[in-house]
Amino acid sequence: MTATFWAIVSAMTLAILGLVLRPLLMRQSAVSSEQEKKLPVYRQQFSELEQDLANGLLTDEQYQAARSELERRVLEETGSTETSMTTSGGIVNLRFVALSLAMIIPAASGVLYWTLGNPAAMTHPTVSAAQGGSGGDGQMADGLNQLIEQLRKKLEQNPNDGVGWGLLARSYMAMERYADAVPIFERATKLDPENAGLLADYADALAVHQGRKLEGRPETLIQKALKLDPHNVKALMLSGTIAYNRKDFARAAKEWEDAHAYLPPDDQESSDQLKASIAEAKRRMGGGPSMNMMVANPPMEAAKPTKPAAQSGQSRAITGKVVLGPNLASKASLPDTLFVFAKDVAGPPMPVSIVRASRKDLPFTFRLDDSTSPMPSRKLSDIDTVVIVARLSKSGKAMPESGDLEGMSQPIKPGAENITVVIDRERP
Repeated sequence: MTATFWAIVSAMTLAILGLVLRPLLMRQSAVSSEQEKKLPVYRQQFSELEQDLANGLLTDEQYQAARSELERRVLEETGSTETSMTTSGGIVNLRFVALSLAMIIPAASGVLYWTLGNPAAMTHPTVSAAQGGSGGDGQMADGLNQLIEQLRKKLEQNPNDGVGWGLLARSYMAMERYADAVPIFERATKLDPENAGLLADYADALAVHQGRKLEGRPETLIQKALKLDPHNVKALMLSGTIAYNRKDFARAAKEWEDAHAYLPPDDQESSDQLKASIAEAKRRMGGGPSMNMMVANPPMEAAKPTKPAAQSGQSRAITGKVVLGPNLASKASLPDTLFVFAKDVAGPPMPVSIVRASRKDLPFTFRLDDSTSPMPSRKLSDIDTVVIVARLSKSGKAMPESGDLEGMSQPIKPGAENITVVIDRERP
């Protein structure tokens, strides 16, 4: 996230500098060019006056009058430019002004962001969330819902805009308003029936809406999406999940391997989840113990009883503290990344809720709930029993590697409070 953030900031800063500096540099160039064109003409005219006076073609009075008129014209055409560029008897160097602005604008922006912004959010997203509080989240959600409704009103005036209806459907899905998203996806896919990505998103939303079941209409949509685009990552993930649910582990592994091959190179989170899914499917091919189902991103679950509202969401949050065992203190370094996540005891290895910090934050107080679930269709509140894993990663990646420091809690129920996880072992 840090690299992306700075890339965006740099691009915006360069764009602003370009808008500010270009007129200054062009102005200096234009002034110089204009003066270079005019001054030789006026010199020639002064020379002709001198020659006419010497040849007796002009009297002294005529010469003085003509010279005064020519000087007046010179002042009128070039004097205003020279005056605007002159301060305290010297000419202002526009290149110096441009260079000064090029240094001042980025420096001032950095100081303002460091003072008024939240630099910690670049490396510790959970810090931003904690500082924002539930009130800020609510205000943001209200603002997004208002924008979504404004988009809907505009689309009702232009009902044949397939791209717009697709954007509206995805917006509803992002806000977890699946019941609203489904009919909008239906409308969008009728207007744009050859859009594989839109069909895959429709299948995902429909599956969540009908109790996290991919069988039936969602599966039909997924297969249609794959016929249109065999490399569609989301459709491959969902297809692999269907195969896993049917215990066709060989096909599930292949579908997920194909999805991983076509992932964007910077999508590390999805890459880690898919690698874990593929490994689990291959393990099951060897006859490993039964588990509920494999989940991909965006994953679908096998049908599970929906938890009552009183037991879901924030009321099933897990809170606690991560500490580093004294025997490993010398093996941890400040750049190490700390991952704290909840994992379904009876399910696949992907986290159902995760937060990120660093070695310097230890001892680290954490809170895991549905808001920190990486997958909207598989949340902490949906799971019966979990373990909390704390891992100090040397590489900064969520996937475990040799040399990482790790600790794990006993199996607990969502809703547990004030648990302690000790990082007490090194991965071989």
